Amino acid sequence: MNSFSNLGFDEVASMTVGTIMSGDKPLRKELDYGLRFGFLIHDVSRLRRIIVDRALKPLGITRSQWWVLAFLSRRDGMKLSALAADLDLTKVAVGGLIERMEAVGLVVRRTDERDARAKRVYLTSEGQGLVNRIREHVETVESAILEPVGEDELEVAAGTLLKMKNRLLEMIGDDNDAG
Repeated sequence: MNSFSNLGFDEVASMTVGTIMSGDKPLRKELDYGLRFGFLIHDVSRLRRIIVDRALKPLGITRSQWWVLAFLSRRDGMKLSALAADLDLTKVAVGGLIERMEAVGLVVRRTDERDARAKRVYLTSEGQGLVNRIREHVETVESAILEPVGEDELEVAAGTLLKMKNRLLEMIGDDNDAG
């Protein structure tokens, strides 16, 4: 039995690595690798979001707006419903976000030529210019984050995360097939 046996999942999940470590004992003696890995992924993601938000603040853009711009920079003219699905948000939430971005000239909505009920979202030239500025800021942040990580380590980590992502997508597909 480890020292976390009397805690609920949410309590353990909310702990930081420093909280989980006890004295000089390595983290793995407290939690198994799989559980620890999940906590670390969550914590790294949360901390990265904080740092990226700080980098985007001077540009006057939120992380949600950046994600919309990033998706549109790769697939301009996405249907609003597809954008909502990719962002894992409701159509109403994305609609409000797009409305605010349209008001400041970053995107424009147009009716789909094949389906008059559907709207497609396009970057404006101002939106594309902002994407380029944001990318510079984010690349600087990413370089700083990854500075202590060797290229070989990064390659292994990325490969591992990709395997996990693909497995999760398989599992989601299995759930959808069963439902």
